[in-house]
Amino acid sequence: MSHAKEITSDRGEVEVAEPSGGDRIPTHSTDAKSKPNSTGKRLVVRGLILCAITAAAGAMIYAVIPRLTRHESPARMTHRIARGDLVVTIEEQGILESEFNHEIKSKVRGRNAVLWIIDSGSYVKEGDPLVRLDSLFIQEQVDERTKYSNWSQSAADHSAARLARAKLAIEEYDQGRFRTELMSMEKEIAVAESTVQSARDRLKHSTIMASSGFVSELEIEERRFAVRQAELALELKQTQLTVLKDFTYKEQLQTLKGELTSTQATHEANVERAAADASRRDRAVEELQYCVIRADRDGLVIHPNAAKWESEPIAEGTNVYKDQVLLLMPDLNKMRVKLGVHESLVKRLMLGQATKVTLTDGKLDGSVSEIASIAKPAGWWTGNQVRYDTYISLPPTAGLRPGMSAEVEIKVAEYENELLIPVAAIVETEDETYCWLKHSDGSKRQVIELGDTNNIYSVVTAGLKEGDEVLLNPASQTNS
Repeated sequence: MSHAKEITSDRGEVEVAEPSGGDRIPTHSTDAKSKPNSTGKRLVVRGLILCAITAAAGAMIYAVIPRLTRHESPARMTHRIARGDLVVTIEEQGILESEFNHEIKSKVRGRNAVLWIIDSGSYVKEGDPLVRLDSLFIQEQVDERTKYSNWSQSAADHSAARLARAKLAIEEYDQGRFRTELMSMEKEIAVAESTVQSARDRLKHSTIMASSGFVSELEIEERRFAVRQAELALELKQTQLTVLKDFTYKEQLQTLKGELTSTQATHEANVERAAADASRRDRAVEELQYCVIRADRDGLVIHPNAAKWESEPIAEGTNVYKDQVLLLMPDLNKMRVKLGVHESLVKRLMLGQATKVTLTDGKLDGSVSEIASIAKPAGWWTGNQVRYDTYISLPPTAGLRPGMSAEVEIKVAEYENELLIPVAAIVETEDETYCWLKHSDGSKRQVIELGDTNNIYSVVTAGLKEGDEVLLNPASQTNS
């Protein structure tokens, strides 16, 4: 059988040649009009060849995929239960700060504007200026002190009335309520003593009658119980009397005297305040020197972190208040990391837990040194998450500066030689926790009990044994 083949000549002709040497029949002329048709046919032929190759490859893949699905996929999607070690950690982002900061505060009363403040990160010497505050507000306070005198006098009058009532309260308790309670208690004790004596007499009489056979032993026991009960009631009353005399009376009297002392001090303060308003102008002059805050030691000066809801820290033009921290002079030899731990994890923290701290230029070992007992307020700046401030102490290290970012890994638990299961094999519902256990004839659902986890592996406490194979794609098993 002869086979024809396609030949392209140097002149652009496409010929069909017979292997047996037949005559060559040109199918296209060599003029310019025939060249586009020649190119198109070549593309058609090549396209047919490409389609044939693609179809053959598809058939091979179709034949191979079922075998891979039946034999290879399950082997890759199972895990053999074995014993191993598990380390549970908490990872959070933190900021470096000094463990001991010398605070530079405003000593000027009221609100004042910052005219100038030194740049953060500057090194200063003792006596160098750090902050300049506006003094105009202080000078205006002199004109405001007159009206404060009337308010102070009104407060003094009210405190005088409270002072008189506090003095009467001591006498009223000492000579009135206490004596009434004392007499009432003594009366109750007398009644209790009479009850005890009566019970003893009845017991004595019953004992005599029992010797003659007129009273049973049970009745004798009842008489004895009545005597004991009456004696206990008497002891209770006597104890209450002792408590009243030795403790309640002294405590109440001391409380009333303390209230009198407090009221006396408040009254004296109000009186002094009324007289002091006239002299506050002179004290305001003394505050003028506080408008220029100077360094009281050598060292590094930094700005404190701004509150989460504020846009920037203290700067020129910012209003500050008395005792507000304006600057910090940190002790660089005692640095720590401050981070916020989510409320669901803080219960796992303990003082002294080992930590790994990763900085931009290296790693350090640290330990948990402080855990806040109260969570910091949640808001939009925290993603409405409740977090507890936690501090990680660091060893003295050169180059550490406040404000550096750090990644902290806290080791909260460590387990050795425990049965472990991948988290990917676990299915949790409201009623139970289970996995899919592989068998020779398929797989079945196996209820399990879990211990701790590090979000990659979990400790198996019940339901599985070493050597069991579990599916790593339980969702596909459930869907099937």
